[in-house]
Amino acid sequence: MTWAITWARTRAAWARTPAAALAVALVAGCSGAASASPGSSHPASKDRPASVATSAAGSGSGQADTGGGPSGAAPRHRALPRLPHLTDRQLAGQRVIYSYSGLTPPAALLAKIRAGQVAGVIFFSGNITSQAQLARVAAELQRAAMSKSDPVREPLLLMTDQEGGAVRRLPGGPAKSEKQIGLSAHPSHAARNAGRVAAANLRSAGLNVNLAPVLDVYRKTGNFIDEFGRSYSRDPAIVSQLGADFIQAQQGKGVAATAKHFPGLGAAARSQNTDLRPVTLNLSKSQIRSVDELPYRQAIAAGTKLIMVSWASYPSLGTKRPAGLASIVVQGELRKRLGYTGVTITDALEAGALRAYGGTAQRAVMAATAGMDLVLCSAQNPSQGTDAVTALTGAYRDSSINRAKFRQAVQRILALRMSLPG
Repeated sequence: MTWAITWARTRAAWARTPAAALAVALVAGCSGAASASPGSSHPASKDRPASVATSAAGSGSGQADTGGGPSGAAPRHRALPRLPHLTDRQLAGQRVIYSYSGLTPPAALLAKIRAGQVAGVIFFSGNITSQAQLARVAAELQRAAMSKSDPVREPLLLMTDQEGGAVRRLPGGPAKSEKQIGLSAHPSHAARNAGRVAAANLRSAGLNVNLAPVLDVYRKTGNFIDEFGRSYSRDPAIVSQLGADFIQAQQGKGVAATAKHFPGLGAAARSQNTDLRPVTLNLSKSQIRSVDELPYRQAIAAGTKLIMVSWASYPSLGTKRPAGLASIVVQGELRKRLGYTGVTITDALEAGALRAYGGTAQRAVMAATAGMDLVLCSAQNPSQGTDAVTALTGAYRDSSINRAKFRQAVQRILALRMSLPG
C-alpha cells in the first residue's frame, strides 16, 4: 500500500541485477505455486506445480520489520510511517493483491493503480513469455503507481512463486528444489545460492517479492509438500537454517521473501490440498510449536519481510477455522507468541479450503479481521480484487473491522513497499 507522504524518504536505491540465463522452459500454471493435477476441472492451484521443470541447470505491533543482519540476529525495528490522507477505498485498496489473465494488464487495473487502490499484482505463467516481456509489464505497472493521481507513489508489490525445482513461474533458476538443497553436500551454500539466483531472476523481470521459501517440515515421503520436493527436510532444525539462509541471501539482493505456510503444512497428506478442499491437521499443540512453527523463529530473526498463513485448520490451537481466518493463530501464535511484526499475506482467497466461508467479500473481511494484512486475489480476474476492496471499504466504514488496526496493517504494508525497489 502506498500513498504520497510528507515524511522524508529513506528508501535505499536498489541496482538492477543482470538478467538471469533462461535455463528452463517456462513453467505453465497459474496460482501461487501451480496448477491442478491432470484431469482436474479445478482451476490452477496455488500450491501445486503446473509441470515439472526439465532443466538440468543447477506485524501487529506497530513496528516494521526492516530485515535482519547477515548473522541472523533479531531484525531491527523502526517506527511505522505516518499515513497520508487517503479515502476509505484507497485505504482498503492498499491491502489487496490483484491478478489478471493474459500478457497485458487490463486498462481497468491500470486505472485502479493510478487511483491508489492497489497494493500489488501476482503473476503466473500465463502472464509471462520471458523476463524481458514481464519487465516491460512491471515497468508499466510501476509507472501507473507513480502517477500524480496516486496519493501513495511507492513501488507496487509485484510477486510470483519462484520456489525452485518444479515450482517456478519464471524461466531460469533456482533449478534445485528445496528437498534437493537439503540433501546436497553443502546445503547452506546451496540455499544461499538459490536465494541469490531467485532474486536476480525476479529483479531482471522487474519483480520485488518472491512467495518463497516454503518452511513446511514434511512428515512422510510423497505427501502434499514432499510430492514435488518443496520441503528442505523432515528435521525442523534443518528447515530453520536453510530457510534463513535463503531469506537473507534473497533479501540481500533486493527481493522480499515470504515464509510459508504458517503454522505449517508439512503433515498434510497428498490429498490434503487446501487449494482444492478443506483440510484439518489434527496435530497436538506441542507438535505444532516444536516442529511446524520452529522454522519461523529463525525466519523472523533473519528478517523475513512477509509470512503467508495457511488455509488448513489446526483444532489444537483453539479454533476450527482455517488459520488465515483465525485471530488466535495470526494474532496469538504468530504475532504474540513468536513476536512477528512484519507483513502477513493470505494464501489464494479463492481456495477450496474456504468453501464454507462465503465468497470473496466475506473471506476478505474475515481474513482482515483475523489480522491478515494483505489479501491475495489470485483467480486471474481483476474483479475478484475489486470485490475484496469494496468489502474491506464497507467494513472499515462501519467499523466491522477495528479502524486503528486496519490502519496499522496499511502502515506495515507501506513500510514494506518503501523498502523495495520499483
